[in-house]
Amino acid sequence: MKIIVLDRDGVINFDSDQFIKSPEEWKPIPGSLEAIARLNEAGWRVVVASNQSGVGRGLFDMDTLNAINEKMVKAIGQKGGRLDAVFFCPHAADSTCACRKPKPGMFLEIAERFNADLKGMPVVGDSLRDLQAGVAVGCKPYLVLTGKGAKTQLDPDLPDGTMIYPDLAAVAAELTA
Repeated sequence: MKIIVLDRDGVINFDSDQFIKSPEEWKPIPGSLEAIARLNEAGWRVVVASNQSGVGRGLFDMDTLNAINEKMVKAIGQKGGRLDAVFFCPHAADSTCACRKPKPGMFLEIAERFNADLKGMPVVGDSLRDLQAGVAVGCKPYLVLTGKGAKTQLDPDLPDGTMIYPDLAAVAAELTA
């Protein structure tokens, strides 16, 4: 089974320093929805793993987060793609939870849910913590230069072997070639 794990904000949709707090603020990065459809067509199961500390900070509630994710799922569906699951950490940045990236809790949940081996599984993110969470459990890191990716690319802690691509569409093209 081929599974790819994607961060949401900065990978699938435009990010905001003020958080994506409503479905209206959620806007896809050009080519990202088609990239997910392309991955699906090539036999990939696509899973999202996203920190959503805006819930823990009280900036939006779970109903709003669900509405944002529903908009994303519907938009992907309109391009012929699908997500196999959406995992998220709702806790604030100062939480001691096991699920907030860079901790690997969401990845361990993904492995359990899909009965999958994480070794070599692609993880696509735009921030260091996205990649660190995956690398901690043996995933292969892919950095996209959308969102915070251009800045992250310069981080001296970037995991060894990180593959760097302009955007999710370029990652999908590589993995489906």
